[in-house]
Amino acid sequence: MKIEKYNQKLIAILGTVGVIFLTVALIAFISITIIEYRRYNPEDIETGILSDEKIEKLQKENKREQVISYKTPILIDTLKSVYIIPVSHKTLNEKEDITGLLNAFTSSENDSEPSDNRYSGGFYGAYNNVIVYNPNGEKNEKLFEKRVNFNKINTEYFEDEILLLIQASEKDTYKDGVINLEDFKSLYIYSFSQKKMEKIGIDGMDVYSYKFINKSKDLIIKFGVDKNKDGQFKEYNEPTLLKKYEFKSGKLIDIINNKTNSELQKMLEGTKK
Repeated sequence: MKIEKYNQKLIAILGTVGVIFLTVALIAFISITIIEYRRYNPEDIETGILSDEKIEKLQKENKREQVISYKTPILIDTLKSVYIIPVSHKTLNEKEDITGLLNAFTSSENDSEPSDNRYSGGFYGAYNNVIVYNPNGEKNEKLFEKRVNFNKINTEYFEDEILLLIQASEKDTYKDGVINLEDFKSLYIYSFSQKKMEKIGIDGMDVYSYKFINKSKDLIIKFGVDKNKDGQFKEYNEPTLLKKYEFKSGKLIDIINNKTNSELQKMLEGTKK
């Protein structure tokens, strides 16, 4: 009897501990989910902008399906009080008449104020432009003069420079009716000191990723090669190549020369004897 009572008490204690553990785990899971939701809001999932072909059809009907939407300003340069304002877009539930600029846009007033993390360097969303805003002089400047789509704005800080880096698509290369990150991307670099934008890209290739060379403004850029010519780069079965981008000269330079590249390929396919 004593052993049975002991076992019952032990089971009760273990059961209580188990319930407490599961409750704590559930609370932790919910908390993490909420944090991730706020950081990567589903409403900001990259939806792309309509292709030029779709836009032309809508214009003939005097209709539109998307409207611009402004995000909360993000402080980039504390000394000069320079902000950027990401320009997003919303896809309407149904087409509406084009009636000019009035009521053509929405404001994202419900966006949460971003924390002061200007050295973290990443801001996510569904964007189609960026405005550089200086509240002191009441000046603003849009960075893109053409239709583009991107989902991340990176910042890089140097002693004498602040750079914005954006991987953006500008053409519907995949021909699915939408300009989004399934299409080829180019890398755009905006210099705050020079107040100008540079575009880096290779026709028929995708800027897949990039990284700064240590203690330098030069970049190593990985380009995705569209081997099957379908207008989309698939990393799992299509190759990549590396280039060095020289910030001062604006030149793209091969990192692996043709001779080495040819030798490596021949070794792989077994044609090198």
